[in-house]
Amino acid sequence: MTGTTGGRSRPSRAPRAPRPRAVPGNEVRLRTRALHGYRQAYRMAGRGDAVVLIHGIGDSSSTWAEVLPSLAGRYRVIAPDLQGHGASAKPRGDYSPGAYANGIRDLLSALGVERATLVGHSLGGAVAAQFAYQFPERTERLVLVASGGLGRRLTPLLRAATLPGASLVLAALRLPTVRWQLEQYLRLLRTFDTDLGVDAAELLRAIDSLPDAGSRGAFVRTLRAGVDWRGQVATLLDRSYLTRGMPTMIVWGGRDVVIPAVQASLGHVSMPGSRLEMFEEAGHFPFRADPQRFLSVLHDFIETTEPAPFVAEEWRRLLRNQRHREPGPSEPAGPRAVG
Repeated sequence: MTGTTGGRSRPSRAPRAPRPRAVPGNEVRLRTRALHGYRQAYRMAGRGDAVVLIHGIGDSSSTWAEVLPSLAGRYRVIAPDLQGHGASAKPRGDYSPGAYANGIRDLLSALGVERATLVGHSLGGAVAAQFAYQFPERTERLVLVASGGLGRRLTPLLRAATLPGASLVLAALRLPTVRWQLEQYLRLLRTFDTDLGVDAAELLRAIDSLPDAGSRGAFVRTLRAGVDWRGQVATLLDRSYLTRGMPTMIVWGGRDVVIPAVQASLGHVSMPGSRLEMFEEAGHFPFRADPQRFLSVLHDFIETTEPAPFVAEEWRRLLRNQRHREPGPSEPAGPRAVG
């Protein structure tokens, strides 16, 4: 990944996003096509340079509803439902970030998109980063929103969901009595302005997105591909030096209890030249908590950075010029950047 980055931390407030521009004949709608014999759902709208929006675990492309129309006024926006999520097929298969990255490559190829800016939230951030690692020649920019893969820590709720019997617990949460009790508990958390209460509505939406055994099974398999009872199994920090020259922005909510906001700083320090945007009052979904500000910083990031060119020799140089050292007790294992 070579080129230049406009790496910098930005002030807490950003200018108001421009109003969405209508794009005739490119309305945002759910589309489907077959890939490898399975149904692949995605939303697509707009024209111009490609921007891919990748949702988090248990979510779908509908999570981007408040920002997608405005982005489609400037770019060709593609928001897939990852396999096992939303309206896409839910086969018994590989639900790892690497497999998801392959699936996005295949969808983009089928749509005739050679290169794109990747925007990933939570699990989608880990998938976007994996895509940039596997296919640097197809990645123009990288935007990680409350992203997985930047540290080990994770909310106990998701760690518990990797244990045996998780699918039965998820099914029980949809029972009317249990659901009512959960709503009352989350309402109390919101009333007392707790950090978990900030995302109360999103947590309920996540439960509602798992209506059947197939959805719940895919959720658990996806989670177990990268998480165990101790937290995230692997991090991207050992390869973060490869983002040198890749325009990268990290966006996080200051009150995120799903993936602690301290991991935003870890990612920012480890990714040379990256830009950090903290939404101090937001939780795990900053793009839903303040969509206008999210649009402002995303538009600004794309417009003020050049797409990263890929030079094979530079990639080879980065790989060769790494020295391994044993990590400290609080550091992830893996090579560290030199210089």
